[in-house]
Parts: sequence; structure tokens; C-alpha cells
Amino acid sequence: MKIAFAVNDVATEQDNYTTIRLARKASALGHEVALIGLGDFIYDAEETICAMATLGQRKKFKNDANYLKHLHDSENAPQRICVEDYDILMLRSDPAQELGERDWAPPAGLLFAQIAATHGVIVLNDPEHLTDAVNKTYFQNFPKEVRAATCITREADEVKAFLKKHKGKGVIKPLQGSGGQGVFIIDKSNKRNLNQIIEAVTRDGYAIIQEYLPAAKGGDIRMITLNGRPLKVDDTYATMHRFSQSEDMRSNISAGGGVEMVKPTEEMLRVAEIVGPKLIDDGMYLAGLDIAGDKMMEVNVDTPGGLSYIEDLTEVDFSGVIIDDLARKVRLQKQYGGRLTNRQLAVI
Repeated sequence: MKIAFAVNDVATEQDNYTTIRLARKASALGHEVALIGLGDFIYDAEETICAMATLGQRKKFKNDANYLKHLHDSENAPQRICVEDYDILMLRSDPAQELGERDWAPPAGLLFAQIAATHGVIVLNDPEHLTDAVNKTYFQNFPKEVRAATCITREADEVKAFLKKHKGKGVIKPLQGSGGQGVFIIDKSNKRNLNQIIEAVTRDGYAIIQEYLPAAKGGDIRMITLNGRPLKVDDTYATMHRFSQSEDMRSNISAGGGVEMVKPTEEMLRVAEIVGPKLIDDGMYLAGLDIAGDKMMEVNVDTPGGLSYIEDLTEVDFSGVIIDDLARKVRLQKQYGGRLTNRQLAVI
């Protein structure tokens, strides 16, 4: 199998990224792997999607750090590839990383991906529906039963009215963002700074304000889903508890939070059951659900992460299961002679 990963920039990939873990596993299993930056695609004169890509050797590497070092080796210069020669194109870029610097990059990447899909490449997550998920408004399309109460606005008075309705406590963050960046928990301790916080969050766009979920006090749960269902190997779910290790209430790993493995509760599994049909309908092959109690706080369909941490904690080969599942999709595509749509292949 030939698999390409589209990332923000190969040079900025880190060894704790899920993409690197998946690429290393694919290489170890003998698959051909290529990494493509959002600015490296080419639509050539023959109307073919190509790219300047960094290729990984088909062999086992000791760890993710060694594999990343190999990818970043100056002697491993980017090579021109035909993306349409690849079986799978996995979209693993984070739109939030491009805000203000390369706003053109995420939509361009999706455009190239959509064309590649029409030319027979299996593109995951489905690029047609991924355009609807470029910011946190996508979250509002899931059943109200599993969502925290939410307001999306740039009006300070609307923010204040929402907080008043919820006893002066809530969470405010940018509509576009990731990794806990620009997230503020509003309560009595910082209410006097509310105007400055609103101004800071809305400076570059809309703010999303959510009710504070008491269950989030101890952190949140990141649950990885595959084909619209919780990823599970034998009796182990790809589910971890993320918690703050300081006075900063953010539990994101990138914001300094800690992690530990947990077995999902019936409440968490019910949330996954409720959101699953939409993930399937939208062709969201790999997703990350952020859950607190019986509510979903966010859904990450661009670059769901945490897989490397989960594998290191459990010693369960989730990435191998994902790569084998991709190979299964490639077989199905050939067996059905191209009659299955990209969205169907994404979650079948």
C-alpha cells in the first residue's frame, strides 16, 4: 500500500504527533509512506495532482524521534511524486496553525484533496465534508443532548448575557483554534477582566462561549473513534483522561496537561453512540471526541491526536490496527471496481 500524509509543514512535525506514529508504523509494516506539506501540492499541466514530498524508508525505526530525524535529514530531500499513484491520502493538517500567516493553506489543501478523491485516491477524512468542519461551528450540528450550551458571537453584551444566564461561569475561546490556545474559564476570580478577555478572543474573529461543565473540573476525556465508532483493541479503548497539572485549568497536553488511561463509562460510550451516525454520514474516518461527563466539549476531525500517548501508556498497537484498516479499504475499493464513493470508503 502507498500512503501519503498531508501535514501543515513537514519541517514543523514533532515526534509526539499522531501522524508520525502512524507513518512510522506504516513504514515498519512495509508500506510506502510520503509526507506532504500544505504548500507542496502541484496541479500539473496534465491535470494530475502531484506534490513535492518527503519519503520515509520502508523499515522499522526504534522510536518516533528516530523516524522524525530520518524525515528531517538534509539528505532526504523532497521528491516530486504523483499523489494519484498513492492508495491513501490522510489529511492531517491543523487549520488553526495557519491563522494569520498562511490563511490560504487549509482551503488550498482541501481543494487538492478533493480533486485527488475524484481521481481515485481514498482521501481521509472525506474532504468534501471536512470543509464544513473548518471551525467549531461543526460541533453545533450534533444532537443538543450531547452538547454544552453554546453562544457564538463577537458582541461583548451577548457574552455577558450568556454568562449571566449560567451563573457567571463559562468557557470562552476562539472559534478557530486548537491545543487549548486562547481558552479562558470565566468565574468570580477573573470577572473583572472580562472585557479584556473578550477583546483578546474576538480580536481575530468570532468567540465561542460555552457553559462550564462541572465534570470538566478534573479534566476531560479524549476518545478516538475509527469509522464512526470508539477505537477498541480487545478490551482496551483508545481513551485517555487529560488533566491539568497546574493552576491553569486547561487539560490539553500541548498546554502542559497530564494524561492517564481510563475505561470509558456508560455515559461516555453513549455520547459516542449518539455522535457516531453523523461522523459516519460525513465520512469522518478518524476523529477525537473531547468529553466531560455526559457532554461532548469538542470534536476534532482535522488532526485528532493523542494516539502516541495512548499507545505508550497501554502498549496496545492501535496504530497497527488503523494501518491494517486502511489496507482493507484499499482492497474493498479494488473489489468493487471503483463503485464505492470516497465518503463510503471513509467509514465502511
